[in-house]
Amino acid sequence: HHSIAPNEKSLMATRRRKRKATQVRTKRNFEKRHFNYGRWTKGRFSEAVTVTGPAKMVFLAGIGSEHEQTGKIMYPGDFTAQCRYAFRKLKKVLARNGAGMSDVVKQVTYVIDARHQKQAGECRREAYGKAPLPAHTFLNVSQLAWPEMLVEIDVIAMVPLR
Repeated sequence: HHSIAPNEKSLMATRRRKRKATQVRTKRNFEKRHFNYGRWTKGRFSEAVTVTGPAKMVFLAGIGSEHEQTGKIMYPGDFTAQCRYAFRKLKKVLARNGAGMSDVVKQVTYVIDARHQKQAGECRREAYGKAPLPAHTFLNVSQLAWPEMLVEIDVIAMVPLR
């Protein structure tokens, strides 16, 4: 075991982090960085997202396939349709708060059947398009808010202050 000066350790760690960072975006001292350390995570999710600088945080409640006005569950029994509908609603709520998919830093997806993981991943990649994928947690739960709901998504976005 050899000793390394604290400054050297910090410098080495910074260099390591810089090699791993992708999707750097800067606006007036605002910076968002996405990190992937394991090859298998690339294209699936970011293992970490860091945000520095002045920003507005946008926390969305869980969004599923509830009709926007009536609350009726849309597309009962169709996971992919429910997922796409939830992302359409999520994008609208983000837009109403000055954010888009590229501003999302954290996502949690709740499903009642883990066998939908592949479909959920495809739906998520489709929804994000070219935007960097956020840090993401995929959870299987015993049930969601309403009996016919198959998926629910919640996100946190960070928008640079203008």
